[in-house]
Parts: sequence; C-alpha cells; structure tokens
Amino acid sequence: MAIDHLDGRIIVLLAREPRIGVLEMSRRLGVARGTVQARLDRLQSDGVIHGFGPQVDPAALGYPVTAFATLQIRQGQGPDVRAHLSTVPEVLELHTTTGNGDMLCRLVARSNADLQRVIDRVVGFDGIVRASTAIVMENPVPLRVIPLVEQAAEERGQG
Repeated sequence: MAIDHLDGRIIVLLAREPRIGVLEMSRRLGVARGTVQARLDRLQSDGVIHGFGPQVDPAALGYPVTAFATLQIRQGQGPDVRAHLSTVPEVLELHTTTGNGDMLCRLVARSNADLQRVIDRVVGFDGIVRASTAIVMENPVPLRVIPLVEQAAEERGQG
C-alpha cells in the first residue's frame, strides 16, 4: 500500500506524539477531523499502522543485555521450534532467514550470566541443531521507520 504526503504527516505526528487526539491532529495538519479519522482507519485496515501501544524498554524492566541468536533447525521442525520459542519471554523477535541459519532471534537477559540461562532454554529443544549468539554492545541506530515513512510519502507526492 502506498502512502501519500498527508498519510506521511499523520504517521510522523503520531510517532512523535502518540497521545495526540484526532481533533488536535486535524488542527495541526490543517485538514478536517473526518479526513484524519478516515486516513487513520484506512492506514490501520491496510496494515500500515498496526499498534498504538506504549514502546517498552527492556533495559528499564531489568533486561539490559540484548543478543541475537542465529538458529539452525532440523528440517520440518519449523512450526515446533516457533511454538517452543514463543514460550520464552526473553525472545523478543523471531525471523526466519536465508543464509547460514534458519531463524534469527532477538533475545534479552538480566546479565551476561543470565544470557546463558536464556540461551540454554532456547536451544533446549530437540528441533534446534545449533545456535550462534552475538551480544549487542550498543544500538546507535534504534529501530526506526519514520525516515522510511517520509521517503515513501515524498515519492508519492503531495496529497
């Protein structure tokens, strides 16, 4: 789904001020409240916007260590491995991948020592053949999509 300039402005405003109301958005954007509401509804139904919840920092919850684990799994075990990993709270994300591994997990832990416990729990499943883990030292470019939104809206032109 392509977004236009107004969609982009709505998304950027929401990202910067997630608690802003539709009426205030319409005032700041200079468009009717109904237009903003219709755009938000469409962006949600098209899957462009899929959440309005708070962003939670795992470090602030007591999980300051982040690591990525590349997993090699037994053929045909994908659904079982996914089910297993979904039971591990410290697995924040799971992606299936091409290349050296079959899956890539983003993990968090309370400490480096605790990371070993998390890894043991992750790989303690028969469908996982091997794991390779890398500890994150710093995150100089955190997950972001606003530059992508702005580029997509610019490519589409004014709206």
